[in-house]
Amino acid sequence: MLLPLPAIGVSSALVPYATIAIPMIAVTIVVLGLLLRTEKGPPLLTQMLLALAVLLGGSVLLLALLFVFLDPNGTTAWTWVLVAFNFMMMVPLGLWFIGLVVFQDRRILTRGWSWPLAFGAATTGSEALMGVLFALGGANGALSAESTFALGLSSVWFFWSMAGVMAALTFWARVPAAGRAGAATLTVAAVLAPWVTSHPAVGAVAMSGAMAAWFGYLGRLLRLRRVAPGEVGLVVGTSVAFLAMASGGFLVVATAGASWAAIVFGSAMGLTMVAEVAYLVRSCYHEPAPRTWNAGAGEPAPIGAPPPVPVPSLEPR
Repeated sequence: MLLPLPAIGVSSALVPYATIAIPMIAVTIVVLGLLLRTEKGPPLLTQMLLALAVLLGGSVLLLALLFVFLDPNGTTAWTWVLVAFNFMMMVPLGLWFIGLVVFQDRRILTRGWSWPLAFGAATTGSEALMGVLFALGGANGALSAESTFALGLSSVWFFWSMAGVMAALTFWARVPAAGRAGAATLTVAAVLAPWVTSHPAVGAVAMSGAMAAWFGYLGRLLRLRRVAPGEVGLVVGTSVAFLAMASGGFLVVATAGASWAAIVFGSAMGLTMVAEVAYLVRSCYHEPAPRTWNAGAGEPAPIGAPPPVPVPSLEPR
């Protein structure tokens, strides 16, 4: 028996839109790679501003394409698409030039979360717009706002494009074992998510398997004591995210695919992906504090670890 596939939703009329949308996914990955794959320390403020402006420019272009389906006057709608193209090309460069004058060679603060969260929201929001665009364009008739968002937030264009971005960030980020396992499993969950609404039984089994794999690996890390105190928040957050996604998927199954349940599930997935992208972006340039090790406890020395902590003798003199 072949595995049923979720609907891609691309008709011949949507091919021009797919021709624009697919390269935008590649642009997002390339921009993040150029920004974060560096050994020169935290990125410059001007670099972060330019990259964020490019991502936001992509969202403006998607909004313009969405306007084509909403405006019956095709000439006016496509004019806004051309304006969005100009915005995407010129505005980021203008902001970058202004940033050179204002910020000069200042770098971002490695401990802050403002920039990572901004990138997480911009990336996830852009891909969610892509899902809504193809949901609205692929519909056979008029859709209500609720149905449009339900189809958009459960679309393969939303989930699979985000899975591509998160897979690249997971590969680049400098994260501990628990963080890499959590990010990889959440990426797999994004790949499996479209089945939850298109084929609930298959989606529920697949998502349950991903969640079981995470908790099984987490149990192994805890048993081997490979979760540092500073990673507790990461482990708890990943576990809460899985429980939230599982609850949203249960609503979809329990309500037989109701639109509001699909929106709840897609929103839970979206918030999780915002947090994951923010964590991975920050991990690419944030240097965690070195972990000390205790030679007397029989722990193997990690690569690059500082000298061992001396263990005082408790024997009587």
